[in-house]
Amino acid sequence: MVASSYPFLDIVGSMFIFFLLAAWFWLLFRVFADIFRRHDLSGWGKAGWLLFTIAFPWLGAFVYVISQNNGMADRDLEREEAARASFEGQIRAASHNGSTADEIEQAKRLLDTGAIDYNEFEELKQKALA
Repeated sequence: MVASSYPFLDIVGSMFIFFLLAAWFWLLFRVFADIFRRHDLSGWGKAGWLLFTIAFPWLGAFVYVISQNNGMADRDLEREEAARASFEGQIRAASHNGSTADEIEQAKRLLDTGAIDYNEFEELKQKALA
């Protein structure tokens, strides 16, 4: 009974409207996030962009995206590189091979077996202590 009162094209139309609404909110969140994350824009500039975007939602969002496109891309790239560098630093810290004493002990074993000489042992010891 419900299917006969709500035909297929109405379902597709509702899905399309829902998709447009979701895309619109995604665009607004993206614009607002970029406005708040900017360091080169004063508080008054941020307030101006927000008021313009709220007062004229479609026009404000599209004008911001068109006029600030390169800046948005650059800021996104900088945040991505900073996140990647932080992640790689955490990986390096987590994959550190043992403690300082373990590294010196391993270098001492290499010295005792004759694999390295005393100067190389001192270099490895200084690296471990640094």
